[in-house]
Amino acid sequence: MQLWKTPDLKNINSYLTFNGNCREAMQFYKECLGGELIFQTIGESPLSEQMPEKMKDCILHSTLTIGNLVIMATDMTPQTGRIKGNNISIMLDCESDNEIKSLYDNLSAGGNSIHPLENTFWGAIIGDLTDKYGNQWILNFTKQSIKNN
Repeated sequence: MQLWKTPDLKNINSYLTFNGNCREAMQFYKECLGGELIFQTIGESPLSEQMPEKMKDCILHSTLTIGNLVIMATDMTPQTGRIKGNNISIMLDCESDNEIKSLYDNLSAGGNSIHPLENTFWGAIIGDLTDKYGNQWILNFTKQSIKNN
């Protein structure tokens, strides 16, 4: 296992998973904390065609930004359902392709690769895993061409 000498990570954010009430919860957090709240529904994404009609209004991704604080959330529960331990993930926002690959390999060692790293329709590489201690991790790298637009 290679240790990362000087992390180039931009941020570590909380990523909350809800079971159909993401919009309600995030609006509550906005009322409590202030900030800017953004939602993307499943129906507004390319995933819309692959999902049942009843999921079109569910939240694919939500971000509440309050200064440097970022809380992210979704209604996309794992196939195992929402159970204690998988409703909060640590999200690492990586700075490079090499960094995300190395961190994913290191963190998934002895754990479980839930979704291997993959290119997304929104111009990022993303993957998630459960580490050997049972903690949930989401790793993201937004490609440079997207960052500059």
